[in-house]
Amino acid sequence: MATTTMTTLDPQSRAARRGMSDIAIRNLFIIPTILFLIVFNIFPLLYSLGYSFTDFRASTNAPANFVGLQNYRELLADPYIWNNFTVTAKYVIVSVAGQVFVGFGVAMLLNRSIPFKGLITTLLLLPMMLSMAVVGLFWKLLYDPSWGVINYLLGLGDFEWLGDPDVALYAVAITDIWMWSPFVMLLSLAGLSAVPKHLYEAAAIDRAGPIYTFFRITLPLVLPILMIAIIFRTMEAFKTFDLAYILSTQPTTEVISIRLYKMAFQEWQTGRSCALAYIVLIMVLGVTNIYVKYLNKVKER
Repeated sequence: MATTTMTTLDPQSRAARRGMSDIAIRNLFIIPTILFLIVFNIFPLLYSLGYSFTDFRASTNAPANFVGLQNYRELLADPYIWNNFTVTAKYVIVSVAGQVFVGFGVAMLLNRSIPFKGLITTLLLLPMMLSMAVVGLFWKLLYDPSWGVINYLLGLGDFEWLGDPDVALYAVAITDIWMWSPFVMLLSLAGLSAVPKHLYEAAAIDRAGPIYTFFRITLPLVLPILMIAIIFRTMEAFKTFDLAYILSTQPTTEVISIRLYKMAFQEWQTGRSCALAYIVLIMVLGVTNIYVKYLNKVKER
């Protein structure tokens, strides 16, 4: 009778006899992750949100006074801040468009049987594996008017790439394009390799030209994954700080992240800088949401 009782125990009781239950194992992995997110993500986010409604300065011992929406109103009415946003928008458009054009173009060239394809792809991925600081210093030497190789190759003499206010922003964007085009290339290669070969064979039988094949087969099928690459690169370009800070000090290259840095760590306007950070966050979320809606429409086609 005792033996029958032991063999009819429910599964949870038998699992408990063997060791930890599935629920205990799940909690063992989930709870530390949740605590990590709360301590390092959610708490600082809410803490800085509270400071954005105050006149707090981290450089003084004065208490933080609640000022409501004053920081937000002053920032949104400041033409200098809007100029920073204009510079940032120009940088994002040039940088992301260049990365998509170069990355997708290189992916189209690699999407065929060529010698040493794996080695070439690996070498092309090296730029995005480097540190931002290293890339910035490296390209600063390349742009140097005295001994930089770019002016020598292009025959531009002593042209100031980073000293010319009209060109400095585009010089920074070119550096960003060089560094992150491999990321777009990698995702584009994944999308191109997933296109069914029989579609190209059917197009060849129908005597479709390369332009028709590209716009009717290749681009529509790769566009969803290409949009994902654009979303990621737009978010990162909007937050660019390292390259612009290292390469140039021109006012025309002062993107919003540099203005935020100066406000927080040079002018010590902690409360106001927190408000600016949230304005940037809302704008990034707004732009990303537009991309995601367009991506969903592309997938539904």
